[in-house]
Amino acid sequence: MKHRQLGASGLMLSEITYGNWLTHGESVERAAATACVRAALDAGITTFDTADVYAMGAAETVLGEALRGVRRESVEILTKVCNPTGPGPNDRGLSRKHVMESCHASLRRLGTDYVDLYQAHRFDDRTPLDETLIAFDDLVRQGKVRYLGVSEWTAKQIRAALDIGAELGLRSRLVSNQPQYNMLWRVIEPEVVPLSLAEGLGQIAFQPLAQGVLTGKYQPGQAPPPGSRAAGDGRAPRFIARVLGDELLTRVQGLRPIAADAGLSMAQLAIAWTLHRPGVSTALIGASRPDQVTENAAAAGVSLGDDVLRRVDETLGDLVDTDARKTAQMFAVKEGWARG
Repeated sequence: MKHRQLGASGLMLSEITYGNWLTHGESVERAAATACVRAALDAGITTFDTADVYAMGAAETVLGEALRGVRRESVEILTKVCNPTGPGPNDRGLSRKHVMESCHASLRRLGTDYVDLYQAHRFDDRTPLDETLIAFDDLVRQGKVRYLGVSEWTAKQIRAALDIGAELGLRSRLVSNQPQYNMLWRVIEPEVVPLSLAEGLGQIAFQPLAQGVLTGKYQPGQAPPPGSRAAGDGRAPRFIARVLGDELLTRVQGLRPIAADAGLSMAQLAIAWTLHRPGVSTALIGASRPDQVTENAAAAGVSLGDDVLRRVDETLGDLVDTDARKTAQMFAVKEGWARG
């Protein structure tokens, strides 16, 4: 496992990050979740991403328990705040009240004194940005947070945060963005990536496998295979349905010979492609079985030649989405993507 700097910061992350959205505390039993974390550690993964809203806090609890006994300084724990965690009007957003209370609750669930990266899960239009940034800066000063980041923010929102932080003279600044990013969904490339490269923000790319579609396991004209998340319960089928259109699945099957020629599985090809993109510090994977973690972690350090990259673009063609207006709009997919 190789490690990369998170943007221009001094924080090193493993090239593969293990995340537990839609898995821990929701669709994966606790024993299986713990086995996946252990497989990640065995593969050399040191970076673990979660959020207060995942399974309403259960995901953080499961991750904290799975990492119990692991030397704290040897892993990087990332979590997030913003989305609703309760019924009250202050149980959401990026107000000082919610940021402070959510951070303390996350630390309790994770069983740690600090998190390495605290991320604004989404942008909050209702809260003044300076209020959020000051609260974040205070958490850094208190030693409860080491670094700050955002997730699914537009270039305009990131620019505003950087400018306001500088105007306020805050000692901490954003070092990362966590966007959805894969072979098909490239909407951050026109605006977010250039700004991030110029300002030293690293990308923590989530969904490099497009909800598992880029593994090739979903076939056009066929029902999702038994045992897959698309065939399961919970929220996962709703998210996966947006990338199960027959036209898209047919194009994805065209990636199979490209992966075979490169000596990779389709999943490894997709993850390696994401890691190849400018500004990407780490690719975030999820898993419901330990063998999936082991396979996906093997994409770290893989080098893809120009011919492979060209063939990927030619195969996916006009189904690739680069519309910057769709940043932070996960369900604004192109025609031909979604299952009818």
